[in-house]
Amino acid sequence: MLRRKIRPVIYNHLASRDTKIMVIDGARQIGKSFIIRDVAQELFPNYIEIDFVEDKAGDKLFENATTTEEFYFRLSTIAGDKMKGNKEDTIVFLDEIQAYPHLLTLLRFLRKEGRFTYIASGSLLGVTLRNTPSVPAGDILINHMFPLDFEEFLWANGFSDAAIGTLEKRFFARESLDDAMHAKMLDLFKKYLLVGGLPDAVNEFLNSRNMVAVRAIHDSIHALYGVDAAQYDEDHKLQITRIYNMVPSLMANKKKRIVYTDIAEKGDKRSNDYRDEFDYIIGAGICLDVKAIS
Repeated sequence: MLRRKIRPVIYNHLASRDTKIMVIDGARQIGKSFIIRDVAQELFPNYIEIDFVEDKAGDKLFENATTTEEFYFRLSTIAGDKMKGNKEDTIVFLDEIQAYPHLLTLLRFLRKEGRFTYIASGSLLGVTLRNTPSVPAGDILINHMFPLDFEEFLWANGFSDAAIGTLEKRFFARESLDDAMHAKMLDLFKKYLLVGGLPDAVNEFLNSRNMVAVRAIHDSIHALYGVDAAQYDEDHKLQITRIYNMVPSLMANKKKRIVYTDIAEKGDKRSNDYRDEFDYIIGAGICLDVKAIS
């Protein structure tokens, strides 16, 4: 299993029995569900999981669950005897909660009743919360999760904390490495740039060292993000898709920045004309914004 920096954050929160409901926000396919599931099942004997994207595409059980009573009734059709538990032994994982924005508001009342322990995950939460009439700010604790960074990639490739600590110490002291270690680190960094930090891609690389297979995973997830963008509202989805598809080619440009007039077929456009589109792409975790000043 890949070691992730966010795991102890989740573990410590749940182990402390803090009543605030932790919500893990991040792009799809970065390992949110896996790490939450792993920690929750370690700490609680009764584990209940609901995938709201799956529910919305199927039975829509929770589409009209606007009260805690309605929520518990629908939950009982999934959880069965696990509903006999309490907040000390039962955790409910609300996966992809952005599929039903009204449930974000309901978290306040679920916390107040304290029947079970809850944890949630989602993507696009920044955008979703802006469109949520009543945000339970004092009742939820949002943590942002990202793909594997280079340090996590080094862990995956067998580096110990002691080895990484020594490298960091030498880096900040501006002490050089010997040629062999420098070559090894440079090789790993180049591989990280090729493989990236998506868990499926990293695991494939570790298991097979086959970059063709890794690229196939990249292509699959790239297509998934494109499908997500196409599901956005009619007024914005075409421009979102266009901007999303422009990003790889922009990385090859010298300036590496978007020229707004290149997005539209015609017309004089400014950044404000694409505020919603960029909010979506950044809020979905697909791209990170760099607030540079020239």
